Amino acid sequence: MQITFLGTSSGVPTRSRNVSSVALRLPQRAELWLFDCGEGTQHQLLRSELKSSQLSRIFITHMHGDHIFGLMGLLASCGLAGNVERIDIYGPPGLNEYLQSALRYSHTHFSYPVKVHAIRPGLIYEDDEFTVTCNSLHHRITTFGYRVAEKDRPGRFDIEKAKAMGIPPGRVYGQLKRGETVTLPDGRVFNGADFSGPTEIGRKIAYCTDTIYSENAVELAKDADVLIHEATFSHQDAEMAFQRLHSTSTMAAQTALAAGAHRLIMTHFSPRYAPGNGIELKDLLQEARAIFPKTDMAYDFMTYEVPRRREAELAL
Repeated sequence: MQITFLGTSSGVPTRSRNVSSVALRLPQRAELWLFDCGEGTQHQLLRSELKSSQLSRIFITHMHGDHIFGLMGLLASCGLAGNVERIDIYGPPGLNEYLQSALRYSHTHFSYPVKVHAIRPGLIYEDDEFTVTCNSLHHRITTFGYRVAEKDRPGRFDIEKAKAMGIPPGRVYGQLKRGETVTLPDGRVFNGADFSGPTEIGRKIAYCTDTIYSENAVELAKDADVLIHEATFSHQDAEMAFQRLHSTSTMAAQTALAAGAHRLIMTHFSPRYAPGNGIELKDLLQEARAIFPKTDMAYDFMTYEVPRRREAELAL
């Protein structure tokens, strides 16, 4: 699971930061999931090492322009390229109407299936490997945060141990690997759990923007390996954050701390904190780390490989 930040500015793009979009690459299944799609996202994809042909799911947090104005252009380009099989889009009510209007007035036709799912809090997607849940956040319009959870997997099967105990290879190995109890023709009984290493804990990612501090965001980020959270404002501009229902760096850090997250990556920064101004982005990072030390500050094209929990623990 690899996260790539395609846009980390709030409201408007800057020379070094595009507006909101985060890509989640799932190399084990050659899929790409996108979270938000601000203006210019397709250009950011072209500048990255990601392949738009692998795009299969898009999750939209809310209907503000800096999170959706790139959606129609990206979908249209994917159709012209002819290399996308199907795209499922998840988002708040009104998203499908917005896309249908854009299609009608621009006389555009998608050459591949596009399915829009109007979401409510709860489980919105599940397959053999992942679940995706959402919950309401606290912003000026209907807004959702997302949680992607990889399902736990059995530990690595110890083939050498099975061989040493005289268990014949083949179908029996598959049964033991799945944790089943197997009785051999000679009467010996083996439990698959005795041949597997520690369970591989599924990785968890939470994505929360735009919002002021929210208990629902804390719930989405419970025990997350990575919490991606907006930090539009400095703590020194908290009054502005409350007025506009955006988070400060300290609110993002408090969310990560309350959730027991393992890492916080802040994004969605106001352009007001450009270098040379009275408050700079480095000050926001310092504010957050005073509360939650394992905080990073996203920048465009930053990538983060989400480690497996077992690997992370061994590295300590």
